[in-house]
Amino acid sequence: MKFLRDVVGNTIIGGLLVLVPVYIAVLLLGKAMQTGASVVKPLAELLPAWLPAEHVLSLLLVLLICFVVGLLVRTSRGSAVRQQLDRSVFGKLPGYEMLRSLSRQVAGRGDEAGWKPVIVEIEDALVPAFVVENLDDGRYTVFVPSVPTPFAGAIYVMGPERVHAVDVPVAQAVRAISQWGIGTKSLIENMKARDATKPRDAA
Repeated sequence: MKFLRDVVGNTIIGGLLVLVPVYIAVLLLGKAMQTGASVVKPLAELLPAWLPAEHVLSLLLVLLICFVVGLLVRTSRGSAVRQQLDRSVFGKLPGYEMLRSLSRQVAGRGDEAGWKPVIVEIEDALVPAFVVENLDDGRYTVFVPSVPTPFAGAIYVMGPERVHAVDVPVAQAVRAISQWGIGTKSLIENMKARDATKPRDAA
C-alpha cells in the first residue's frame, strides 16, 4: 500500500511539474495578447473582417517582443540584468534552479559540470539517473527521476563503484525517461562499452 501511495504521489507531482509551467505560460501568453490587442486594434481594423486580425497581430506582437528580449539578453548588459533577476527573484522560487539547469542541459547549453547522465546500481537493478554533484570524499549526489517526467524523483548519495557514466547527451537520457524507458537499451550498451575500455585498476 505504501509503495502504491508513493508511486501515485510521485506521478501526480511529476505531472504537476510538467503541467503547471505550461498552464502558467498559456495564461501569460493570453494576458499579453489581451494587452497587445489594444495596441494593434487600429491596424486590425484596416484588414478584412473575415480575418481574425486582432488576435493574429497581437500574437505576432508578443512573439516579436519575445524575440527582441531574446536578442537583448545575448548582449553583455542584458546578460548581466538576466543574471541579477535569476539571483534576486527567480532563484528564490522552489525548483527553479533545477528546472533551469536541466532545461539548459537538454538544449545543449548547460554547464558541463552538471547533470551528467549515468546508470546507477540500486539493489539488483540498473537505473538511469543524473549526477548533480561530486562530493569531496569521491561519492556522488545522484538524482534518480521518476517516470515519465525527469522533473521529480529521489536523491541518493552513492559511491563511484555503483555509478556508471554513459557518454550520451542529456536530451537522450531525458527522452528515454519520458518515454517510459524506451531507449534505455542504448544507454546500457553505452555503459558496457565504456566499462569494457576502462583500465582494470580504475575505480
